Amino acid sequence: MFFNNSGCEYFPCHEVEDKEDFNCLFCYCPLYTLGSKCGGQFIYLDNGIKDCSACLIPHRRNSYEYIKSRFSELAELAERNR
Repeated sequence: MFFNNSGCEYFPCHEVEDKEDFNCLFCYCPLYTLGSKCGGQFIYLDNGIKDCSACLIPHRRNSYEYIKSRFSELAELAERNR
């Protein structure tokens, strides 16, 4: 539910006050693929790329339950794209 990878060359990948509470479990956010329905703080750049650099949802100590609660939406998306 929590993994802090302080040995990573990119740690932390977002600016935070408390690096000890930075959760690396979801290093690549599984909610990214939900686009504008991910629930995080993001912007779309002019080239269409989703920029999540202001979002800390996957990196909060207690993010596991929230992200897990969204897996059914990810499964539906995967099913539509089989």
